[in-house]
Amino acid sequence: MAVPLPEVPMLHVFSFLDAASLLRAGQVSKYWSKMADDEHLWRSLCRSRWRGPWEAPQVPAWKQLFLAQARRELRMARARPQDFSYREATGSLGILGPLAYLSGSGPSLTGQKSILCSVSSRRMLYAWDVQEGSMIWSSPAQRAAIKYLATLPQRSLAFTVDQEKAVKVWNCRDAEPLATRSMPKRCFSLEPVLTDDSPVLMVGDSEGDIHTLTVPQLDSVSLVHAFNYTVDHLHCSPNRKWVFAGGTHPHMMPKVFSAEGLLRPGDGAPLCASLPSAFCSQACWALRCANRVTMMFRRALFRRTGFSTFDLAARSPAGGTVVEAHQVASFMLPDGMESPFRMGVRDGTTIVFNSGCHLFLFSIHGGLLQRFDHHQDAICHLWMDSLHVLTASMDNYLHLYAWQEGGCGSRLRSCCHLEQRRADPTPSCYYSMALCDSASVVCVVSRSREASVLVMYSLTP
Repeated sequence: MAVPLPEVPMLHVFSFLDAASLLRAGQVSKYWSKMADDEHLWRSLCRSRWRGPWEAPQVPAWKQLFLAQARRELRMARARPQDFSYREATGSLGILGPLAYLSGSGPSLTGQKSILCSVSSRRMLYAWDVQEGSMIWSSPAQRAAIKYLATLPQRSLAFTVDQEKAVKVWNCRDAEPLATRSMPKRCFSLEPVLTDDSPVLMVGDSEGDIHTLTVPQLDSVSLVHAFNYTVDHLHCSPNRKWVFAGGTHPHMMPKVFSAEGLLRPGDGAPLCASLPSAFCSQACWALRCANRVTMMFRRALFRRTGFSTFDLAARSPAGGTVVEAHQVASFMLPDGMESPFRMGVRDGTTIVFNSGCHLFLFSIHGGLLQRFDHHQDAICHLWMDSLHVLTASMDNYLHLYAWQEGGCGSRLRSCCHLEQRRADPTPSCYYSMALCDSASVVCVVSRSREASVLVMYSLTP
């Protein structure tokens, strides 16, 4: 009779299995089933699959959490247009600008309602129940136009900044802000960060300063002068260890700061490293590769676009700690290729971006991996997260893609083609915006200079 392997080495062996293999192993025997149900194994799988800050279950239910969320994601990846309910929000909405999900975006046992936040040219903020297709609340008209919006779905909080330099924090239930802070300079970037202690908000202004504020009170934590130019980009890494700061000025070299130095300022300047790549138009942290950031930059003289990828590390030689940025890859797009304006990075080895009516997936070293031709006109918006890529085109269609794991890194699979607005053949005169979660797809469609339509697709129960 075979003697079973003791628990400790058995759990170590099982820690190398993926979810499907772990489920199969649990069918071998009662002992294997007990080992395969270990909470630590399933917690590790959850943390690996869904990186970044999200709320852990209140009870030990990591296996149930993994399976429930995986089922929702699989349903979304296999959805067809007829699987969605379709709703429109019309009326006196004005022109809808920035939008973001306000509901919890991380895994959950029961699933969560998709709550959307949107900014209007009427100087108002709206909250929407996407499944119901209804407005939850609208704020009173603010004194000045709202320019930027960011959300922290894990806390159901939204942050705005307006033309009069007022930063405000909102929750998903109330039409009045929880707090307001008047900034000394115009603000151009917002980055909420869910730290181990409590949330904070980082704000970049026109004078090159980075303000770190408490949430929801908006009290000052730190003020760092980073540049002599506008801070257009602020992005915290998924492991919350680094903060990328940069801008589009051709003489501005982006920097990566140690988040600890911004959150807990000391006597000296926070640790940082400069990245030797000016004229940064966009930057993304790799969602599945800690400490790796990819920048998209322009060569204005030649109107060409390139990408550079860096790994960040903190080193402690004699005399103190320093931050080092190591460039691991860089390439320029071919001559004649239309410059993209949106990009995304998932596993740290590939870059997804739009060019004309095409969607491309390149390796970080410049190799073409995939090209998709699902649109007949220019792609005007690209949105991505760790699960999906969504494109909106001037041809009045949306296209949804799903990330898939492979032996050679992530690849994209085409999922679903949706109309931006059903039964509306009117040519699009204005750029559309779109985003999605594991249960819905939303899109802003503008057909005039005065009004927008919010289109909400949600998977039917």
